Amino acid sequence: MRYQSLAFLILLAAVRLGAAPGLLRDGPPQPGDFELVTGGRAAGILVDPDDFKVVSIAAHDLAMDIERVAGQKPAVQAGPGGLTPYTVFVGTLGRSRVIDALVSAGKLDVAALRGRWETFLIATVADPVPGVKQGLVITGSDRRGTAFGVFEVSQAIGVSPWYWWADVAPVRRPELRIAGGTRRFGPPSVQYRGIFLNDEDWGLQPWAAKTFAPEDGGIGPKTYAKIFELLLRLKANTLWPAMHKCTPPFNHFPEDAPLADDYAIVMGSSHAEPMLRNNVGEWTDPPQDYNYVTNRTGVLRYWEQRVAANGRYENIYTLGMRGIHDSSMIGPTTDADRVRVLGQIFTDQRALLAKHVDPKVERVPQMFCAYKEVLGLYRQGLRVPDDVTIVWPDDNFGYIRDFASATEQRRTGGFGVYYHVSYLGRPLSYLWLCTTPPALIWEEMSKAWDHGARRIWMLNVGDLKPAEIDTEFFLQMAWDINRWNRNNLADFLPEWAAREFGPASAPAIAEVMAGYYRLNFQRKPEQLQWWLPGEPPRASPFTSGEKDRRLEEFARLVGKSAAVQTALPPGSHDAFYELVAYPVRGSALANQRYFYGEQAALHGSDKGLAARALAADARLREETLYYNERLAGGKWRHLMALEPADDDWKSMRIAAWRLPHFESTSASADLPPVLSLPADRFTAKRDRAGAGWKSVPGLGISGGAMAVFPTTAPSVDLTRIASDAPRLDYAVTLPTGGDFGLQIHLVPVHPLAAGGQLRVAVAWDNDPPRLAGLEADDGGSGWAQGVLDADRIITVILPKVREGTHTLRVYGLDAGIVFDRLSLMPPAGAGP
Repeated sequence: MRYQSLAFLILLAAVRLGAAPGLLRDGPPQPGDFELVTGGRAAGILVDPDDFKVVSIAAHDLAMDIERVAGQKPAVQAGPGGLTPYTVFVGTLGRSRVIDALVSAGKLDVAALRGRWETFLIATVADPVPGVKQGLVITGSDRRGTAFGVFEVSQAIGVSPWYWWADVAPVRRPELRIAGGTRRFGPPSVQYRGIFLNDEDWGLQPWAAKTFAPEDGGIGPKTYAKIFELLLRLKANTLWPAMHKCTPPFNHFPEDAPLADDYAIVMGSSHAEPMLRNNVGEWTDPPQDYNYVTNRTGVLRYWEQRVAANGRYENIYTLGMRGIHDSSMIGPTTDADRVRVLGQIFTDQRALLAKHVDPKVERVPQMFCAYKEVLGLYRQGLRVPDDVTIVWPDDNFGYIRDFASATEQRRTGGFGVYYHVSYLGRPLSYLWLCTTPPALIWEEMSKAWDHGARRIWMLNVGDLKPAEIDTEFFLQMAWDINRWNRNNLADFLPEWAAREFGPASAPAIAEVMAGYYRLNFQRKPEQLQWWLPGEPPRASPFTSGEKDRRLEEFARLVGKSAAVQTALPPGSHDAFYELVAYPVRGSALANQRYFYGEQAALHGSDKGLAARALAADARLREETLYYNERLAGGKWRHLMALEPADDDWKSMRIAAWRLPHFESTSASADLPPVLSLPADRFTAKRDRAGAGWKSVPGLGISGGAMAVFPTTAPSVDLTRIASDAPRLDYAVTLPTGGDFGLQIHLVPVHPLAAGGQLRVAVAWDNDPPRLAGLEADDGGSGWAQGVLDADRIITVILPKVREGTHTLRVYGLDAGIVFDRLSLMPPAGAGP
């Protein structure tokens, strides 16, 4: 079939980027459909033996996926002889002879592929070659594009990207048809998209070493092959490998780098590992010699060995230098010295790349991650070569610390983001469950995209499990930034649940997971203590009513998830336990043991509370034992570890749980404020100059946080707040007059301008607006308390307010701020 250019472009315009609407024919067959499996027979799959290795890998995986769904395994062949009447043609443009022949014969229009990055077509073609009645062509602009196209078909027929990593069983279908037509996918929104395996000591590494790949002694070729496959199924292309001292370095195995190349995965390394080196496992000289000031020759030689060995593969090279393991660079003694030395390091590292990779070094993918103390050096004037991508970090708790100015965005190397959904560090780690709401990921990453971070997105996933949901959401955004927006963000969990567990159970599962993220956003289960390491224990600030409501809501989620699991087919139970039941039960039990224990300590005469706390702790350990020993027949033995898993890193982790004892038993007063309003409960709103307060569904303790959009809107002139600032109005009835304290609760994001304030303005009725703000305090005590509580509070005293009904107005001065809720405190001496 020959596609005319105009018709082809019209078809492309109707196809939403990054999706596959109607790829699988669910209803009766239509003319032009491709019979993938019918009448107990599967179509054959043809690849070119001279195509890239990943194409053959993906084609064989597709054959196994078809067998998983339909019970018939297609033959994968590398030559044209003996083709079936229905044949799948898989190949890369310019590398596959059969694809190029179809193009030359005018049977396939590939104008939309040429010169594109990771773009692919899925097209049905009538009479493509002699002996074939109908062909299904999967072709990519490059090797990853082809692989992504193959796995797009796998997902369309019902194979989840998590079929192996989360045991998601596909629905069996005796027949499979691909709807006729041509669909284009790509190019991706973000060029390099991937994950970082980190803090693997208590999960991924012991599981690999003791269960999955004991022959590798841990995370090695066998494990990486599974990870590479997952990345391709998620349309990701980059990996920073696991790098703690307990884990074999990636390049310890000679097979690993070629294996990554076989899967077309771009290898990189973390902010602390320049030039693909794993310092904790590969630097064998004395630690003090990892010093560029005193041992430049030795350090350069160390870097050059890796670049010379791996330069023939596709890599992103991390430039710069930090300490051996997530610590400051040794040698320079002042920030000015550090800036000077880093400038020399950039020059020397790029000389190595020019020597061993490409003489035109600007063509070599390079990045500089401005993480921790390095961000301060960049802010002090460190000059990064223009073609190098600057990667902004979040603050390790999901809030991005920096955004490029309009001037910076003109850099040819562009910007990226390094983002966490798992973290070992101060003020308190979170290494057990994954509780970062997708809504927060969307708000922060879309804001970063708006401000030019479009080259590299890397997600720290910890042990990978149980971060499946967040990992996929992050990578879906990176593939297609337009796929999720404020208007459809609430659809993500239902769509995800429908794919994994079927449409009938999807609404209930989505409701459970939405509640899970909202409750755990207020306090992560790994941070259920209100004192930092080294401090005396103190009770939470929650009132008795707040504790009771929290436990009741968790109990409701547990009950609803149990009801859903009962209704699911047995083949889905393992996946449901991994993705829903264990995270929900685990966080609920963690809250029960903490708050029942706290209540017992505050009200010591009630012995029943202590017993309930101990029972919750025992049940939590039983659930974790089940995960590790019996789930999926023991497949995940040694993977799941409660926090804290051991006594290491005690200065940045909660203490092992036990019934608490508080030196002071003073509890929070149970008097509620006069008013507590979620941000989205406004009675009126006013937009100005194309900017306005908009809700972010699922974000904040209230679940209805508001932010100013677009995030590129300029700040409002402080002399024109009343006339120019977007505004939200709240109807408030005060039972008494006096001096009220207003608390404006913010999601603890960072200002768009480095070093800026988080600012709003407030007013009663038509009074002049009052400016209200607080310092970002990046890394300070205010920031630390804010990320633990998911709450930064601006307090304003509103004097001499009259009794009666008023309009409270909140003005947005700066884009980037995220407003969660209001609390209005009564005057001193007023009743509840």
